[in-house]
Amino acid sequence: MDLTGQIALVTGSSRGIGAAIACALAARGSIVALNYRSDEVGVLATASRVEAAGGRCMLAQGDVSDGTAAMALVKEVLRQHGQIDILVNNAGLTRDGLLMTMKEEDWHATIRTNLNSMYYVTKPALRSMLRRRAGRIINITSVVGLLGQSGQTNYAASKAGILGFTKSLAREVGSRGITVNAVAPGFIPTALTEALPQPHMDQIMAETPLGRMGTPEEVAHAVAFLASPQAAFITGQTLSVDGGLSMR
Repeated sequence: MDLTGQIALVTGSSRGIGAAIACALAARGSIVALNYRSDEVGVLATASRVEAAGGRCMLAQGDVSDGTAAMALVKEVLRQHGQIDILVNNAGLTRDGLLMTMKEEDWHATIRTNLNSMYYVTKPALRSMLRRRAGRIINITSVVGLLGQSGQTNYAASKAGILGFTKSLAREVGSRGITVNAVAPGFIPTALTEALPQPHMDQIMAETPLGRMGTPEEVAHAVAFLASPQAAFITGQTLSVDGGLSMR
């Protein structure tokens, strides 16, 4: 899965799954733009990992939940490298709570970061792909978007929205040689899952056929495959990396 010379933009790549994706793409030869909002320590650590593995990267600061900032960071990547071949929409957050007690800002913050950001980043990045009639867009959704989860109506709604976005855009741009797919991680040890109570985690593990949590690197390998030439005839699909949790 050689990605030599490909320019990749990974949103939310200062830690966790985003950092692992950036490293996986760089290890295959891609030059990676590492996007972060405010975690400069984290993104510098990711950059060090990329460079230690012989990869190349640039830092692309910007809050992708803000349309103006998202446009600016895409323009900066294009200014420095002239194109974007691979876009990974990974930025996300959780603001969990039962719907009856959920604050309105927790709803809107989750939708802005997880769903609106895809519109803000993908639209300007897509122009570069359309001109060259080639590109890979991979959107990170979640098993929660497939199954739902009590206490996460906002998060589930945002991640389910990504599925519709992915399929619709795949239909729009397929004739231009651009593929659009989604990856749905199961439960991965990241900052977003640290707050889950142990009884809840025990239940999830009991329902997961492989009986364990996944790793950020296992998600990253799936993304790297979808970004590769070997996945050229795959579009509009959702690849679950969840240990079998969502199988039907």
